[in-house]
Amino acid sequence: MLNSALDLSSSFKFSTRERSDWITPVCMVGLATFGIFFIYSAQLATGREQWQQQVVWLALGAVVYLSASLLDYRIWMRFSHWVYLAALFLLLVVVIPGIGQTRMGARRWLDFGPISFQPSEAAKFAVLIMTAAVLTGAKLGTVRDSLQTLIKLALAAGIPMVLIIAQPDLGSALVIAPMVFAMLYATNLSLRFFASAVGVFALLVGVVALDTWNYANFLEKNGLSPTSDRGAYESHSLLPLHDYQRNRILAFAAPDKIDPMGIGWNQRQSLISVGSGGLTGKGWTEGTQAKLGYLPRGIAHNDFIFSVIAEEKGFLGSITVIGFFAVVLWNGIRIAGLARDRFGALLALGVTVLLGVHVFVNIAMTIGLVPVTGIPLPFISYGGTFALSCCLLQGLVQSVYRFRRDF
Repeated sequence: MLNSALDLSSSFKFSTRERSDWITPVCMVGLATFGIFFIYSAQLATGREQWQQQVVWLALGAVVYLSASLLDYRIWMRFSHWVYLAALFLLLVVVIPGIGQTRMGARRWLDFGPISFQPSEAAKFAVLIMTAAVLTGAKLGTVRDSLQTLIKLALAAGIPMVLIIAQPDLGSALVIAPMVFAMLYATNLSLRFFASAVGVFALLVGVVALDTWNYANFLEKNGLSPTSDRGAYESHSLLPLHDYQRNRILAFAAPDKIDPMGIGWNQRQSLISVGSGGLTGKGWTEGTQAKLGYLPRGIAHNDFIFSVIAEEKGFLGSITVIGFFAVVLWNGIRIAGLARDRFGALLALGVTVLLGVHVFVNIAMTIGLVPVTGIPLPFISYGGTFALSCCLLQGLVQSVYRFRRDF
């Protein structure tokens, strides 16, 4: 026990200025500043002041970021199994009725007095650590030679994804898969595996599309409403999808089959917000979509915060936010290339891909390129657990940079 404590303490190294990467932290501060200002603006008409809570969460996030960056990232490899088991325990606890907090039909939160915690964020971190640890010790070549490792990873990623979907939280579950596949790709696994994976993905998309189309026909044939008769079709399908998730897909792919004033309302109002901003926007706090409630006030400050930015700061403000994210993503790939070992490279790559998926899906959702899903925008959307998770993950990347070589 004493030796473990000494090893852990020795993992903290206070280094000189030259050992720190300042590119990502500067961008993080810029994105967080955008978030605070536009959370305030999105809630101005409601009188709520959750921007103040966001400041507190980001301050705590700064502490988490600094702590993670000072800790040698290699320590996580030793404790990867314990981190993973702890995350699974939290995912199991949150789905227990009476323990997990239910909001808007989903049981995703654990309440600790004034603080709510989302175990799905811990699961992302745990899957990242476990995947990197497994791949670091594996010898990959052909799919046949790598079968044992692939089975381990399928279980390591699949079990948390199933538990997250059961909450239900399809968006958080889906972002895990691209992260794992990117880390697999970086290990030079046979391209036949990825070709097969693409084929399976295309098949799944086709199955979901067929199921959704059958759902629309079921509603039309039985004279049912997608808004008032939710759950009517779920027993007729073998897919573990809820009807509200089918509604979101229909609102994106076939709006004529769905109620545009109900299911498709959020995305339509988001498109109006983005389109009305023009080049320079209407001005901070001068946006009308969130202020008048057309962009629902319950989501304007989190999942649709980019729509508020686009309306009030226009194309220039939007491209500034995207530019910050592009720099963070580029820097993450750069740090992955500088890593001293495979574990560090996989951590930096996994974090970068996870961030990239969040950014792409959230922004694409607000401009109508993908169906609406509850994926927040890193460092900008309101949310305590998510803010801490983003800071922890970027702290890992900073650690990979700081410990890229012995000094």
